[in-house]
Amino acid sequence: MENSAVREILEKQVLTVAKAVEDKIDEEIAALERLDLDDIEALRERRLQQMKKMAEKRSRWISLGHGEYSDIPSEKDFFAAVKASERVVCHFYRPNWPCKGDVMDKHLAILAKKHIETRFVKINAEKSPFLAEKLKIVVLPTLALIKNAKVDDYVVGFDELGGTDEFSTEELEERLAKAQVIIFEGESSSLHASKSTSQPRSVRQSSNSYSSDSD
Repeated sequence: MENSAVREILEKQVLTVAKAVEDKIDEEIAALERLDLDDIEALRERRLQQMKKMAEKRSRWISLGHGEYSDIPSEKDFFAAVKASERVVCHFYRPNWPCKGDVMDKHLAILAKKHIETRFVKINAEKSPFLAEKLKIVVLPTLALIKNAKVDDYVVGFDELGGTDEFSTEELEERLAKAQVIIFEGESSSLHASKSTSQPRSVRQSSNSYSSDSD
């Protein structure tokens, strides 16, 4: 007797949910049927405008050097790059640094092609003493993550990448996405971790003297 009553209650609940879903579908169908040709044309035009704007953005990004991982020859060129692009990842390196710089170069070259919305560059820290001092570049390699001409975050060495140079491109990609210097469409719990509390540093701001780490 009790089982019969429970079954009847469950059946009523299922019917109620089914009716609600059916009503929702009917509402959506009715809304689509109310669209006239002008509405459809307006939606189409809006979509075309969005596609046009994105194409213009991509064209501008490519003209600025996005899509490639390039070596910035001078501090003057660095300032021009961060002024022109909204998002920049800059790798501070030292030539002949055993393996470390090459590892970072490999991953950044891949990400530069994938994330055309961001400019990926590298600069020789030894030939950029003024810039290295201003941005407090101490450990090499260091990535300066720049948004709107301000250094918003850093990736210093490999500590945040597992403490080894055997990290994957995906791990570096997630770290850059966490700083919101690239647009990342994947899912990872690490992206929801708390963002660094360090204050953005203007590339024009002065700071303490630079000192390189030892080999």
